[in-house]
Amino acid sequence: MSPAPRRCLVLGGARSGKSLYAETLAREWSPQPLYVATAEAGDAEMQARIAEHRARRGDGWRTREEPLALAPLTRALPGEEVVLVDCLTVWLGNLMLNGRDVDADCRDLVAAVAETEARLILVANDVGMAPLPENAMAREFAAHAGRLNRRLAAVVDRAVLLLAGLPVILKPTAAG
Repeated sequence: MSPAPRRCLVLGGARSGKSLYAETLAREWSPQPLYVATAEAGDAEMQARIAEHRARRGDGWRTREEPLALAPLTRALPGEEVVLVDCLTVWLGNLMLNGRDVDADCRDLVAAVAETEARLILVANDVGMAPLPENAMAREFAAHAGRLNRRLAAVVDRAVLLLAGLPVILKPTAAG
């Protein structure tokens, strides 16, 4: 039996079950994991989604809201910490909307993930299976998301894709 992973990337489409899967995994790893929320409640729909996530998690979670500075937060985590970051795709949108250097911030986050001793569960949307967006900003967003997911998949111990609520293990493969 292989050891439990230190870093897990959980991918999926919208409402695929990726957050629920990641929350279940985090609770298996720790009785009181840290939930790092990247979303900001900017409108009624997002407020409702945040409330739904909070209610589903219930007690036993510590929460930190961090819409931009994920790399410094990741570097500062103690080794015994279990952390669920939800969602990197929202984080990318935050970076773009705040005029940040998205490529630099993504490279910094990937380096921080590779360096940390904390146990991480990272949630992100896989937007690459959707049709090519019509506008330039949406295409740029999809390109950033694809690059970030590829870079993270290279440094995590496990990558899982949720399809219709079912986990498909991408890494490690049966061959290694």
